[in-house]
Amino acid sequence: MTLYKQGFLSSILFLLFALGGQLAIAKSADVLVSTDWLEKNLKNAKLKILEVSVDPGQFERGHIPGAFNISWHTDLVDPVKRDIANRENLQTLLRKAGVNSDSTIVIYGDNNNWFAAWGAWVFDVYGVQNVKLLDGGRKKWEAEGRPFSAKATVAKAGTIEVGPANPQLRALLPDVLEAAKTSAADVKLVDIRSADEYSGKIFAPAGVAELSVRAGHIPGAVNVPWSQAVAADGTFKSADELRKIYGAVGIDGSKPVITYCRIGERSSHTWFALKKILGYDVRNYDGSWTEYGNSVGVPVVNLAGTVWGGK
Repeated sequence: MTLYKQGFLSSILFLLFALGGQLAIAKSADVLVSTDWLEKNLKNAKLKILEVSVDPGQFERGHIPGAFNISWHTDLVDPVKRDIANRENLQTLLRKAGVNSDSTIVIYGDNNNWFAAWGAWVFDVYGVQNVKLLDGGRKKWEAEGRPFSAKATVAKAGTIEVGPANPQLRALLPDVLEAAKTSAADVKLVDIRSADEYSGKIFAPAGVAELSVRAGHIPGAVNVPWSQAVAADGTFKSADELRKIYGAVGIDGSKPVITYCRIGERSSHTWFALKKILGYDVRNYDGSWTEYGNSVGVPVVNLAGTVWGGK
């Protein structure tokens, strides 16, 4: 190969690399907003702010001015069927919050935005547009001394039309079982729980109820704890950093990905990082280990040697 051709190819590769970085930055800006941006845009009539916190009373004690309260336990899930909220209920909820088809929705919450990310995932399943996550969530907003309000938010009813659920954005137990087979290596499983949960040393994080009868992980799953995707202040790491973290375990966007955790909220956070920031083909398995670990006849990998809570 001539030096001219080598130089030409090098230039092309450099431009592609640079363009990829610019696209990643643009992608992040399209799905994330900073605390500074949000405070400057609180008066924007087309901006609808939704808080999805899991700790009781969090919203009532104070929230971002103009925010509307969304209860994960009752608004974003079906409390009877162990399912996500249905189309009709979600549409009613969003209209009550004043959401229109041209609204920009910003979601935030406590617990490192786990349940806010769940909300973003559910909205995505139903095709809700212009949804962004507040980078760093409630914790960062509060740490920076930004304004809070205890005043209830009342909005003029919105007119948004919510579409049918897209099954391609959600993984179910049969999908996960298929991916767990050796022959199905074309789908990557990412377990985002702690290393001790992944190995089977513990069934659930400290202070959290054990919901499964077996410990361990799904065969073939790699372990990338959700916390590896965030900086000290709770914001997402850069797209380049995320790409390296997941690329180190073979998650590079070349194959579809399924994320899972214990009940689906932490895996929604990783789903957001992989799907929304990096643009990978990702489904969230919201049944997660609670369903899988309690299912009869499914294979489990237990590195810690625990069986039915013993050894």
